[in-house]
Amino acid sequence: MTMEGQGKGHVLAIDQGTTSSRAILFDAALKPVATGQQEFRQIFPASGHVEHDAEEIWQTVLATMREAIAKGDAQPVAIGITNQRETVLIWDRETGKPIHHALVWQDRRTAEICADLRGRGLEPFVSNRTGLRLDPYFSATKIAWLLEHVPGARAAAKAGKLACGTIDCFLIWRLTGGKVHATDATNASRTLLMDLRTGLWDPEMLRLFDIPASLLPEIRDCAGNFGETDPAILGRPVPIRGVAGDQQAALVGQACFSPGMMKSTYGTGCFALLNTGTEPVPSRNRLLTTVAYQLAGKRLYALEGSIFIAGAAVQWLRDGLKIIQNASDTGDLAEQADETQDVILVPAFVGLGAPYWDAEARGAIYGLTRSSGPAEFARAALESVAFQTADLLEAMHSDWAGRGAETVLRVDGGMTASDWTMQRLADLLGAAVDRPKVLETTALGAAYLAGLASGIYPEEAEFAKSWALDRRFTPAMPQETRLKRLALWKDAVRRTLTA
Repeated sequence: MTMEGQGKGHVLAIDQGTTSSRAILFDAALKPVATGQQEFRQIFPASGHVEHDAEEIWQTVLATMREAIAKGDAQPVAIGITNQRETVLIWDRETGKPIHHALVWQDRRTAEICADLRGRGLEPFVSNRTGLRLDPYFSATKIAWLLEHVPGARAAAKAGKLACGTIDCFLIWRLTGGKVHATDATNASRTLLMDLRTGLWDPEMLRLFDIPASLLPEIRDCAGNFGETDPAILGRPVPIRGVAGDQQAALVGQACFSPGMMKSTYGTGCFALLNTGTEPVPSRNRLLTTVAYQLAGKRLYALEGSIFIAGAAVQWLRDGLKIIQNASDTGDLAEQADETQDVILVPAFVGLGAPYWDAEARGAIYGLTRSSGPAEFARAALESVAFQTADLLEAMHSDWAGRGAETVLRVDGGMTASDWTMQRLADLLGAAVDRPKVLETTALGAAYLAGLASGIYPEEAEFAKSWALDRRFTPAMPQETRLKRLALWKDAVRRTLTA
């Protein structure tokens, strides 16, 4: 079945992100026809603590779904869900009410738990089983913290009265009226609780983190049956047929189905994934080994580099420093920066991710002079994203031998709309950067998975043919300048690390 000959109908993609919930209605040709979007609160109860009100998330999801359907004037035949990964919550099975705010992937409150486990020499064992590192980023220590700190939670969990899951899982529970407690393999692979090779919950990981198995959802394929929505929600039951964590959904949306293909998504954070095929590739460079996607019981794997702060650095310019009014102003402001100044921002606001994994590091700015101003800060914020991507690319080249300078990066996410940012990314990577015509690749991936399971959209090879290039950015910066700026970055990171 080709893209021209697929089935009829619309698919609704729920894209539940870190700062907003969106719903996008796609037509039978996978074109977005209507969108609803709402932001929600970011809750910071203490330094390094980041929480979300799951009830607020639920309300924004309901509102944006209905908005997109109304704008598009079409009822969806299937729903796909993509979500911020690692953010986790526990809720009461009877009432569906969360017992505490969701702990966000950015939350660092479990850093001491992770440090203790590392100190006991357990990280190699954990990494071998799960492909992940002992870092507060992942869900397991967050679940353990909730069980320990919410009064009565552990006893209720052991009695089978509670359920836990990442945001996709909570939304499936709510959408189906509590009938389905399930997640997909990509989200499960981010919890520190799934055996990467079997695709099942690992009893030894559950014992290590003291998490009852009864809390956990069933792990399913990314394209499959996740139940139907309660008829009261959208006026009739709609099948939920696709689920993937946001970065894996973007990998699918970018049609990176062949080993060696790579994508990087620039949202609140930045996440680069390299498809490594049917065998998990252990990293020698502190990258993550994760599930790329799972279809018909067959898992494909990826190497992933996680950057905690990307678009969030631009939000900081807007909301913290108040030197811009709109995020879209940043590229124009950065272009005005004095090229003789070497202002470097290390955006370790919530620690540093790959390949450093320093949970205690905090943001720092180097190279300030009396003449440093808003333009230099804007350039430093955007360049920090490119520098971090360069670190990931270097590590992936080392782990995935033979790809070298031939790498072409497919990019997506809000920051990619800025030509200045994408050109500077290509310059500092020393590699081509491809921006697709459809930038909403995360939602596109979720819609495609749901449509694939519903027979509306074609198999992967045909879908890949529909990927369309908007613009290729090629390196234009002199090599001497590039190497100098990379050296300044490395030095700034060295000065910032606590480990």
